[in-house]
Amino acid sequence: MSIPLIQKLRVGGYIVKQKLRGRKRYPLVLMLEPLFRCNLACAGCGKIDYPKPILDRQLSVQDCLDAVDECGAPVVSIPGGEPLLHPRIDEIVSGIVAKKKFVYLCTNALLLKKKLDLFTPSDYLTFSIHLDGLEDEHDAAVCRDGVFERAVEAIEAARDRGFRITINCTLFNNAVPERVAAFFDYCTTLGVEGITVSPGYAYERAPDQQHFLNRQQTKNLFRDVFRRGKGRGWVFNQSSLYLDFLAGNQDYRCTPWGNPTRNIFGWQRPCYLLSEGYARTFKELMETTDWDAYGTGKYEKCADCMVHCGFEPTAVNDMVGKPWKGMRLAMRGIETEKPMVPEIDLSEQRPAAYVFDRHVQEALEQPLPGEARQPRRRAS
Repeated sequence: MSIPLIQKLRVGGYIVKQKLRGRKRYPLVLMLEPLFRCNLACAGCGKIDYPKPILDRQLSVQDCLDAVDECGAPVVSIPGGEPLLHPRIDEIVSGIVAKKKFVYLCTNALLLKKKLDLFTPSDYLTFSIHLDGLEDEHDAAVCRDGVFERAVEAIEAARDRGFRITINCTLFNNAVPERVAAFFDYCTTLGVEGITVSPGYAYERAPDQQHFLNRQQTKNLFRDVFRRGKGRGWVFNQSSLYLDFLAGNQDYRCTPWGNPTRNIFGWQRPCYLLSEGYARTFKELMETTDWDAYGTGKYEKCADCMVHCGFEPTAVNDMVGKPWKGMRLAMRGIETEKPMVPEIDLSEQRPAAYVFDRHVQEALEQPLPGEARQPRRRAS
């Protein structure tokens, strides 16, 4: 259960190698978005607000495999949009698995039962199924009835076929701790490998702007949830130090280069959550991005962020560098009563820049590299 031992060893060895080489910045997880199109329109999502010509674009199989080689991260997460809408997603996944990279294919599972025959169970492949709570909460979050039931059916079908399954859960300020705890209890009955949980990021383009958590609300919520979880056997598919951070017990700063993003626009600056510009190559992204300009306390858009794609790499690096912290946490559990670490000062943060429309216009004015490189295969 949880993160496979082989993945822990490979990622730990990779980090040690980077440190021995003296590298200050290196990726841990490639966020590979082969397309933006989705078959849901969740109110809290800001990833799909693009005109049709952009939504019709997708990365080719070769684009995806080249990005994996260029980045070199040991783990590849494939979000979207909905990646199962890509007509060659099976080739993308099998090509990455052949490179011995750990693939997490993130899906709302509406198409998963139909597509299962395209994939082969492997220690290197995990389906990360989006569930934001029990049936009422999840169907409300995705703005469509019946999605929870279909996702659970897909989980059971995939599990019965021998696939690794994790649950990907995002919480907002309308989350009720008792219901979240009940949802985590339910997840343990599904036979999944674990739960990945994170507070929602305040996307500027999301239709619903009323339910995003600020940092203090996030810490209070997760303390309330973890307080109820003692002894209930919940298994999380993420660093225990990141969970400790969510409960207000770690003074972490964001590591935006830890989860670099490659999508149809290029290499996204600075992270999966913010679209502040694009680089043509991974090398250009790493060497020319002003990393010091981003993060809580530095930039207004980052003020309330505690999302895993920015802070999980920080926690993982801390765990590898100071393994006794993880061992101590494993023995005593997540603290839910003592004072929290001081919050980051926001008084010197620079104001937000709004560049979405400019990037979309630039993309519409020129074809994207590789988008017409290969014909579409008829969807199965």
